[in-house]
Amino acid sequence: MTASLPVPGLTSASGAGSSGATQAGAAVPWTQRHPQRPGHRPLGVAAPAPLLRLVAQQEGLLQIHTAPFRGSFGAVLSQALRTAGLGSRVLVSQFLKGGVDQGLDSSLWLCGRLQWLRPGVPACLSELAADQDLDAVEAVRQVWAFSREQLLSGAVDLMVLDELGLAVDLGYIEKAEVLAVLERRPAHLDVILTGPAMATELMAMADQVTQLRRGL
Repeated sequence: MTASLPVPGLTSASGAGSSGATQAGAAVPWTQRHPQRPGHRPLGVAAPAPLLRLVAQQEGLLQIHTAPFRGSFGAVLSQALRTAGLGSRVLVSQFLKGGVDQGLDSSLWLCGRLQWLRPGVPACLSELAADQDLDAVEAVRQVWAFSREQLLSGAVDLMVLDELGLAVDLGYIEKAEVLAVLERRPAHLDVILTGPAMATELMAMADQVTQLRRGL
């Protein structure tokens, strides 16, 4: 027969031992286990973060590339070609550049998505509209009418309007109409204006202006 021997440090399950076990296992409040230090304030309950609301913003930009000389079109054309190569629809309209086989019915297509349009005139235009024959003036206005329709309908993703400001200055296109059309452009559409002459109102409307200068 085996007898139980007392083990030092252990108490029986009855009497004082039972009371001590109950006290040791009781839940102690957090404030008693972690007393507040002098100079520290208790942490309060964090207020819920306010809900964020997404505000619709216009994605497309109106950019102006201008220079005191005729030469701001080359860099923009390379951007237009790259954009078309990536799958976007692009329209490039040159209002004062002419040549062989130009006009609405003879526009050039590049990369399958870039339409390059010039008026149906035999040479570049640099005179006032009042000094040109009516056919040349009408040819420029046809390019503008087509570009305006494409812009307002959102038919393209990028539109380059070369020498639009100069065409306005020379009297081929009305400035008020240009401003009104650009104000109504779709949100997704990027528009780039190039040329040596830009009205103050166009400069103020632009999201980005790039000015080219010759070396000093």
